Amino acid sequence: MIKYVVKRLLMALLILFGVSVIIYALARMMPTDFVDNQYSSALSQGTMQQEDVDRIKELYGLAMPEAYLDVEIPEESTSKYADEEFTKETKLSYYEDVVDLGIMTRAEWYVGSYDSGDVRLYLNEDNTYAVYTVEAKGAVVSGEEGETDSSNQLVTLDEVLTLEESGTYVVNEDGSITVTVGEESFTSAVVYREANFWNKTGAVLGGYFSWLGNLIQGDLGMSFKYKKPVEDVIMQNMGISFAIAFIATILQFAIAIPLGIKAATNQYGVVDYTVTILVMIGISLPTFFLAAVVIRVFAVQLGWFEVGGLVSGSLPMDASWIVRLGDMLWHMVLPMFVLVILSVGSLMRYTRTNTLEVLNADYIRTARAKGLSEKTVIYKHAFRNTMIPLVTMMAGILPSLFGGAMITETVFSIPGIGKLAYDALIVADVPFIMGYNMFLAIMTVLGTLLSDLMYAVVDPRVKLGR
Repeated sequence: MIKYVVKRLLMALLILFGVSVIIYALARMMPTDFVDNQYSSALSQGTMQQEDVDRIKELYGLAMPEAYLDVEIPEESTSKYADEEFTKETKLSYYEDVVDLGIMTRAEWYVGSYDSGDVRLYLNEDNTYAVYTVEAKGAVVSGEEGETDSSNQLVTLDEVLTLEESGTYVVNEDGSITVTVGEESFTSAVVYREANFWNKTGAVLGGYFSWLGNLIQGDLGMSFKYKKPVEDVIMQNMGISFAIAFIATILQFAIAIPLGIKAATNQYGVVDYTVTILVMIGISLPTFFLAAVVIRVFAVQLGWFEVGGLVSGSLPMDASWIVRLGDMLWHMVLPMFVLVILSVGSLMRYTRTNTLEVLNADYIRTARAKGLSEKTVIYKHAFRNTMIPLVTMMAGILPSLFGGAMITETVFSIPGIGKLAYDALIVADVPFIMGYNMFLAIMTVLGTLLSDLMYAVVDPRVKLGR
């Protein structure tokens, strides 16, 4: 047993690695760029520089270089960083603006920060030159103290800069720069080069393995949209989704399995046809359509329920926890009703098919020949064997319990993990998308392992590890 579990866990790691590669590749191909959209106003106001935005992208492995500017400190210079090369990313269009169109001067083009490992060189607008060592700590949320509106907050880098060298510089006609540090001067070439295939591939691979390294350390990064660590967002909002999905799953099994058995024992009868027609209608209804109909009938026309959130707007601030709990459960009725109606059909059909197959087995005919009552034959002999194929469905139950019901939560405005994932997907919040999907992948792998173990429990013929 232990050997089998260890083997499956090692296989699961390979599966999760493959899944993470696919998710990362898809996330990088999303048409929306949250970082550029989020920081566009800060760039236009001058509170942030393009290099700062590019560095945030690098932190999250989202950078895609177009071209580079290289500042080469000559070996014979008096700088403590002699023979070192500093690089900054630039735009292809900037070269055209400077060389062909004359819209931008070289001095304007050169302004910015250039990196070489943990050392950074700055060429500032006032023609000052400075070199710092950089201690990068990660990302923090900047904004007004106590501010709760995440839309007015920004994710910025948490860095400590230590000045190592400073001076002034001028841009020469040939494109080089002459730097003066103290009483000494030296001339450094500034080289423009376009990013090639390997540069772009390296940026993607570097971003992925940077994210993977942080994941191994338990760090899923900072969510762009929610301005919190991804793991905190998932853990804080998973409980609501779990409560709704857990109750809905219990009701689903409690309704679907008896209906499936009843339909099978009355094959081609009135009960069978009635149940089959009803569940097929439930299966065919889109989630958003059924949810909209339920809201209109039970909330708008009859006024029995409130929709939108989990707490009534009329609830007193000093209401007891029992009242608040009851109010929350009342808000969950319609979402759970929709989830049960949509999911009970497929499970009922699955149960019916398995029961019919078992009822035609030889041992069932033997049990009936012994004179056992039909109730005993069905619920003692047939039921257990009917449940064997149903155990395989446990692989999908675990991620559904913790992953949230994205469409249902969105329609009913429930702040569960499913709705948060949908909102993050729309704006291309890559750190959250990666963390959320890997969370679901892990739940799926664990569910599959649990399904295999339970299969051996309900079917003694199955021996694990053989």
